[in-house]
Amino acid sequence: MGAASPDKQINTVFRVLSAFAILLVVAGHADFHILDMGGLFPYYSFHVTVFLFISGYFYEETAERETGAYLCRKAYRLLAPYFIWNLFYGLFATVLHGLGFTEGRNIGFWELFVEPFLGGHQFGWNFPSWFVPALFVVEVLNVFMRKALGWLRWNKEWLILSACLLAGMFTVWLAIGGHVWGYYKFPGRILFMMPCYQMGYFYKKKLEKRDTLPDGIYFGVLLVLQLVIVYSCRGLAYSVVWCTSFANGPAVPYLTAVTGIAFWLRVSKILAPFLGKCAGVDWLGSNTYAVMMHHMLGFLLVKGILYGVYMFSPWCRDFDAAAFFGDAGYVYVPAGMNAFRWVYVAAGIAVPFLLKKGAQETRRMVRRRVYGGE
Repeated sequence: MGAASPDKQINTVFRVLSAFAILLVVAGHADFHILDMGGLFPYYSFHVTVFLFISGYFYEETAERETGAYLCRKAYRLLAPYFIWNLFYGLFATVLHGLGFTEGRNIGFWELFVEPFLGGHQFGWNFPSWFVPALFVVEVLNVFMRKALGWLRWNKEWLILSACLLAGMFTVWLAIGGHVWGYYKFPGRILFMMPCYQMGYFYKKKLEKRDTLPDGIYFGVLLVLQLVIVYSCRGLAYSVVWCTSFANGPAVPYLTAVTGIAFWLRVSKILAPFLGKCAGVDWLGSNTYAVMMHHMLGFLLVKGILYGVYMFSPWCRDFDAAAFFGDAGYVYVPAGMNAFRWVYVAAGIAVPFLLKKGAQETRRMVRRRVYGGE
């Protein structure tokens, strides 16, 4: 067999990076910090921005010439399945309300089509998918911005990244001052996300071929820099979705985004020749959308079983039933056993896998009936 093509190698690296990124999201929602390197790279300092980086990396200039087709393709891939599943979770939340759960709003036009762009937490059980409509808005703004700059002949990557970064830092400064609230959180969130999207494309166009430092030097420099950041700052976590909790000024969130992405990108490059051959990693990296959308359902399944144990046995006496019925983010571990969080991570991946397979089989069955004469 011949050597893999450069494009194939790149795709493998970013497939592994995507797998790591979604694993960080699932682990973060399980309050499981096994992958934050002892607090050196806290998930909430970069784990949203890495998805923006990946999306920006795969942006193609052809979108500026075929903008209509590009937007239709993005709407089909991002928004269409989102709204279908949003309806599902609206109905799901309604059913659970009848069983005593209080998480999520009642289903309605606003919750189905408007609130996804404003907050994305309308039904609770699919709240991690807030990222999908926000990413779509970022991609729409990006392509129109680049078209306009192209007409003006100002479409220089240094200029685009610098301008977006300044706008993002200004947004963080406003948020720290308490000026990004209510409906302002929507534009604030988008302005914060834009520079991270541009970082991905900038890396591909300007830095990737120069990313050749030996691993020892690369990780050594990164380790020293991150230690200085951790020592100098008052906690690195922040909230992208609500544009809040920026404790260290306008620049640090982007600095930690860069260091976190840099760390996991090099790890992915090193491990890609091995993990790239693993079917599980390939599936996980290829199905981040499904895992993002459904992993809280896996968590609910685990908690439902634990609730049954709590109700009908002498075990799990410290299970918080009120939190179970009222908070989708509640995570219970029996006897404080931190390792049990692996069960949540496993369920958070397995349930999306089963839902994806079920949806695929349903589509095949419908096609056979419609086109196969059954």
